[in-house]
Amino acid sequence: MLIAEPLQKAIDELSKLPSIGKKTAQRLAIHLLKNDREVVESLITSLRELKEKIHFCKVCFNISVDDICLICKSVKRDRTVLCVVEDASDVLSIEKTNEYNGLYHVLGGVLNPLSGITAESLKIKELMNRVTNNEIREIILALNPNAEGDATSLYLSRLLKETSVKISRIARGLPIGGDIEFADSATIGRAFIGRIQV
Repeated sequence: MLIAEPLQKAIDELSKLPSIGKKTAQRLAIHLLKNDREVVESLITSLRELKEKIHFCKVCFNISVDDICLICKSVKRDRTVLCVVEDASDVLSIEKTNEYNGLYHVLGGVLNPLSGITAESLKIKELMNRVTNNEIREIILALNPNAEGDATSLYLSRLLKETSVKISRIARGLPIGGDIEFADSATIGRAFIGRIQV
């Protein structure tokens, strides 16, 4: 099947995005093609501004328009608690809960030697500097519960043991509204290990 070259280029570029396969990319490209020129121009402008105006915070490495992000600037945040996350998207997810009011530190990934991601590739040195040079009393490790996240958490806990900060990790287990019969055995096991007294 022959496809017009500009459409094929758009499909190819859109399919490079995470979780976008060829069929979804094709639907998106055709959707954009059918839309008014102003809608497409608005999307192009927002993507250009995304690349030109967004940086990483010099303190926590979260996404920011300024050198220092709004969370690090805020006087309402608890400056004694630091939540360590893998990526800036994790900050967005945690902020949506309205359950956390401390500061963040974005590592920029997790340890994965097979992919060439070592401790030197991550913002671990900067984390250690923040812990030693500030009034941090607790570090919350909020890394994904997979092999790489677990390895990174273990590595960080060993490094942080030398400091006087309390180290905790977010709980794991069954989601609210989840059914035990549909959960995998690892999740059920973690739920039992992380049980709390009532």
